[in-house]
Amino acid sequence: MTSPLFRPFATKSLSLPNRLVMAPMTRSKSPGSIPGADVAAYYRRRAEGGVGLIVTEGTTVDRPAASNDTNVPDFHSPASLAGWRRVVEEVHAAGGKIAPQIWHQGMMRKTGTGQHPEAPSDGPSGLSASGKQVGPAMSDADIADTIDAFARAAGAAQEIGFDAVEIHGAHGYLIDQFFWEGANKRSDVWGGDFVQRTHFAAEIVKAIRARVGADYPIIFRFSQWKQQDFTARLALTPDELARFLEPLTAAGTDIYHCSTRRFWEPEFEGSTLNLAGWTKKLTGKPTITVGSVGLKGADFVQTFRTREDSEIGDLGELEARLEREEFDLVAVGRALLADPQWAAKVREGRFGDLAPFSASSLATLT
Repeated sequence: MTSPLFRPFATKSLSLPNRLVMAPMTRSKSPGSIPGADVAAYYRRRAEGGVGLIVTEGTTVDRPAASNDTNVPDFHSPASLAGWRRVVEEVHAAGGKIAPQIWHQGMMRKTGTGQHPEAPSDGPSGLSASGKQVGPAMSDADIADTIDAFARAAGAAQEIGFDAVEIHGAHGYLIDQFFWEGANKRSDVWGGDFVQRTHFAAEIVKAIRARVGADYPIIFRFSQWKQQDFTARLALTPDELARFLEPLTAAGTDIYHCSTRRFWEPEFEGSTLNLAGWTKKLTGKPTITVGSVGLKGADFVQTFRTREDSEIGDLGELEARLEREEFDLVAVGRALLADPQWAAKVREGRFGDLAPFSASSLATLT
């Protein structure tokens, strides 16, 4: 196999046999927010199938309003951490590597939902997606506690045996809400101009780095778009993107997970580079690309909203971009959800055996 997808990759303490990453996908299959044996087996099957690195579904930090769903796992209660320890043990027994994606939903979480329905939702300015005032702005104490909650979660991940940690800073959730002028109307150190609005995220990265040490890999996931607005852009030019990323890089980010809906789409006019390509070029850091890898038809957002199926797609352009070292790692979502053996089949050239994605896959932990 000469495909660049199956070349080794290493950074800091993380060594992978190939460039394939299982993308984080919310499954809501953890009753009481505790990942059970079925969740551990689900991730183990992907490790057995040859994925280089698994990034788990989003798992919430220790804030009362971090989650809107008691079937979404948390990453702080003793029972949940015990469940995650079993996940790590199963993945490692199958020869895999794994990182949790730690998460806070912010104002995307509707008040009255989740583990603590009585708690008001957290947000930089307490604004809904439409800009309506629906709750209080986070206090300095709330912000400090949230930063510490992310650091505690990362420390727990390291202690349990996870191989890295990913911070969810994308898709309109809490960290991303601090980035956006429409959601962040603060006039203090947590608000301000385009660069100053990265301060909250940078402080989370710094706190995690202080907790886990210099050699433990920190992955930061970000997106230009958000669920509230697919056309939104944090940075309109490469220069703006460089300014946005600089504080996050200086804080200690090791790998950027650059979330796009279709990996082949260029990020800026005048270049074919996608978001992961530009991010690597501007920061010098390894990047993960993602977005409809191995599939054609509806993107993942459409799939999860409309329950559309997707056909198998070609990998030629993806491999060509990876060969040119535009990015370093490739996250695969729905294709791996439908077919745990996807990586092994691609490695062995058994493309005719690949399973297409069926929306029915969303109902079970295949």
